[in-house]
Amino acid sequence: MNKQLIECVPNISEGRDINKINTIANSVKTVEGVKLLDVDPGKATNRTVITFVGEPKDVIEAAFRLIKKASELIDMSKQKGEHPRFGATDVCPLVPIANISMEETAEYARQLGKRVGEELGISGYYYENAATSSDRKNLATVRSGEYEGLKEKLSKPNWKPDFGPSEYNQQIVTSGVTAISARDFLIAYNVNLNSTSTRRANAIAFDIRENGRVNTINGKNVLDKNGNPERIPGKLKAVKGIGWFIEEYGIAQISYNLTNISITSMHEAFYETDLCATERGLRVTGSELVGLVPLQAMLDAADFYLKKQERSLGISESEKIKIAIKSLGLDDLKPFNPQERIIEYVMNSDASKKLIDFTIKDFAEETASESMAPGGGSIAAYVGTLGVSLGTMVANLSAHKQGWDDKWEYFSNWAVKGQKYKNDLLFLVDEDTNAFNKIIDGFRMPKTNNEEMEARKLAIENATKYATEIPLKVMETAHNSIEVMIEMMKTGIPNSLSDAGVGVLCAKTAVTGAYFNVRINAKDIKDREFAEEIIAKAEAIYQKTIVLENEMMQIINSKI
Repeated sequence: MNKQLIECVPNISEGRDINKINTIANSVKTVEGVKLLDVDPGKATNRTVITFVGEPKDVIEAAFRLIKKASELIDMSKQKGEHPRFGATDVCPLVPIANISMEETAEYARQLGKRVGEELGISGYYYENAATSSDRKNLATVRSGEYEGLKEKLSKPNWKPDFGPSEYNQQIVTSGVTAISARDFLIAYNVNLNSTSTRRANAIAFDIRENGRVNTINGKNVLDKNGNPERIPGKLKAVKGIGWFIEEYGIAQISYNLTNISITSMHEAFYETDLCATERGLRVTGSELVGLVPLQAMLDAADFYLKKQERSLGISESEKIKIAIKSLGLDDLKPFNPQERIIEYVMNSDASKKLIDFTIKDFAEETASESMAPGGGSIAAYVGTLGVSLGTMVANLSAHKQGWDDKWEYFSNWAVKGQKYKNDLLFLVDEDTNAFNKIIDGFRMPKTNNEEMEARKLAIENATKYATEIPLKVMETAHNSIEVMIEMMKTGIPNSLSDAGVGVLCAKTAVTGAYFNVRINAKDIKDREFAEEIIAKAEAIYQKTIVLENEMMQIINSKI
């Protein structure tokens, strides 16, 4: 069964004392299995966003320890800051990341709150998907009155805490209260203005945020049929926003919470804010991410601006990240390091080095060494990668060719296909070696009795089957990738005809090399029906690839 993973993003009411911040953040490291992803302090807001991830029970333990440590080090009776807050650990949301439902995550949030109330004596509320009632779902409602209003708030029966003591006491004086939730992935995102005016920033926030602004005529609120102030909704759904002045940077910002990026993305919020700012005589100078961002959000931003520029989308992931950073101005206020700010990159930072991470020279040296892996299978996959990379290059050059502006999208689509084949083959470079290592692991299993011997035989058989399926996948992927090169030979820029041709030859080599591996591994499979079937599939792909190679030669001979 795949591991369940949840992310926890506590916001603590301290953004200036780095020693306190680090002590609180490092408390999560004391729980085995939890990875601290990011610590993002803000001096002006006097608030730090901490991000960590792990399996649910481990994350709950880490969150409990963090809330405890924050309550010991932060005295809310002395705390001041720009950001709304009512507790030392102001909010502690849990976010489902992998193999876990929102309902299950909400139950873990309630377990955390119960422990915080009973063991620490800290009061608080559940909000969003963990809320106990509909009128407590919205964080702004739950936090209304902030820390200064807690004494009055707790005196009201309808604001009895969901966990912890109900009375205003000395614990609440020092630690405040905490809001705990289960919620969708949220991006805290600030857009920078060439202004110092909070009022102007707020006006733009009201234009954009879903809740909009109160409708007024001649300075008076317009009331609806129920006597409540009528609201003019903003442009974008699932967006909360306010304007503020950040003394640290000397500028005004619009601070957004993008509560569902599948409804409103980061780049849409930025783009629409830029339009509204221009209409109001202001200029957006860049933006700022608070905490971490999913990789896909950055890639989507890059694609959005590449389309605006009528540029090919079939470029590498690293190039897209650069485009996203520059398009959104994420490095406007301070450097933006993707390895530290993109969730997937941070989570993989401790992973062992892959073959595809080697330099070309080191890859060659590793192959030439006395180690049995990487072998022919990994090399075949890598040669296939080089082949389709050439085809993708021709597509990108064609998309950017002067005078072919009306064809950019056509070639962009082919480049995107090429990138997909390239990424699949890169994965198979390492996976072929991993498959071989599984066979070695099988042979190393103990065989001191009949039970162990049977388990060992089964492990070797299954590993050998897998080590045969991987080169078959290399054959399929490399063969299919030839469509990119053939199409570029027919329609791409003429000067790159030979490049696409070399791409086909590389793909043919990949197919042939992987074909050898299928055959040599299949001979050791005891399940002969499986073996014969996979050999037949490999033979069919090999023969079809020879046909495509001949087609390539015909094109070359007809055009050169």
